[in-house]
Amino acid sequence: MQADLENKSYVNKNVKNKKQKLNMHIVILSLLILISCVLFLTLEINSGSMEYALSKRIPRLIAIVVTGGCIGFSTIIFQTITDNRILTPSVMGIDSLYVSIQTVIIFAFGSSSVFASNQKLNFLICVIFMVIGSLALYKIVFKRENANIMFVLLVGMICGTFFKSSSSFMQMVIDPNEYLVLQSKLFASFNNVNVDILLLSIIVILLIIPFVVDDINYFDVMSLGKDQAINLGVDYDKLMRKSLIIISVLIAVSTALVGPVTFLGLLVANVAREMMQTYKHIYLIIVSVLVSIFALVFGQLVIERVLHLTTPVSVIIDMIGGIYFMYLLYKESKI
Repeated sequence: MQADLENKSYVNKNVKNKKQKLNMHIVILSLLILISCVLFLTLEINSGSMEYALSKRIPRLIAIVVTGGCIGFSTIIFQTITDNRILTPSVMGIDSLYVSIQTVIIFAFGSSSVFASNQKLNFLICVIFMVIGSLALYKIVFKRENANIMFVLLVGMICGTFFKSSSSFMQMVIDPNEYLVLQSKLFASFNNVNVDILLLSIIVILLIIPFVVDDINYFDVMSLGKDQAINLGVDYDKLMRKSLIIISVLIAVSTALVGPVTFLGLLVANVAREMMQTYKHIYLIIVSVLVSIFALVFGQLVIERVLHLTTPVSVIIDMIGGIYFMYLLYKESKI
C-alpha cells in the first residue's frame, strides 16, 4: 500500500513538472513575441510622426499575427491527419494554386479589371477557388486506403508543377506592365495591408474557431492512428473531412491576405514538436502558433529596421525552410 502511494506521488510529481516545463516554454515565447511587437511598432519612429507610423504598422502587425496563427494551427492538424511530419498544406501545392489564380485573373481580365483592382473581390475569389481546389486535391489523395508518403508527395509535386508551369506560360506572354502588377502578389508581403481585407480575414477566422475548439482533444486520439482512434470511439472520417475543410479555409485566408509562405508551416510545426515533446495538441498548437508569429514578427523587424532591406521575409523563410525540408527527407530515408 505504501509503495503504491509512493509510486502515485512520484507519477503525479513528474506530470506536474512536465506541465510546468511546457507552460514555461509558452511564457518565454509569449514574452519574446511581446518584445518583438513593441520593437516592431516603436523602433525608428519620430515623435512627430508617431500617429501616422502606428496607423501603418498596427495593421501589418495584425496581419502577421493572423497569418502566423493560421499557418501554425493548420500545419499541426494537417500533420496529425496525414501522420507525417514532412507534409504541410503548402508543400502539397496550395501556394502554387494561389499563384495560378492570380496569374489567370491578370491574364484573362487585366490588372485594371474589377477582379484584380478590387481587393475584397480578389480576396474572396482566391479564398473560394483555393478552398475548392485544395478539397479536390485532398479527395484525390485521401480516397486511397493507406496512401503512403511517396504517393502524397508525388500528387503534391505534380499539382504544384502543373500550376507553376501554367502560371509561367501565362506570365511569359502577358504585357510587361501587367506582369509588374502581378509580381507584387507572388511573394508574401506585409506592406500596405488592406484593412478591409484584414477585417474580413479576422471575421472568417472567428467564425471558424467554434468549430475547432471542441475537436482539439480528439486530435490527441487521432495521432494514435486510424484504427486505434476508431476503436476509442472517434468518428475518424468525419473529423478528417471537417479538419480538411478548416485547414483549406485557414490556408486560403492567410495566403490570400499576404501571399504564399511555403515552408513556414514546416519549420514552426517541427520546432514546436521538438520543443514540447508531447502528444497533447493543445500545447503543440499553441507553441506552433507562437513560434510562427515570432518568426514573422522578428524576421520582419530584422529585415526592415536592422538590415534595412526590401527583401520580403518570406524569401528568407522559404530558403531556410527548403534546406530544412531536404534535411527531413534525408532523415526519413535513413529510418
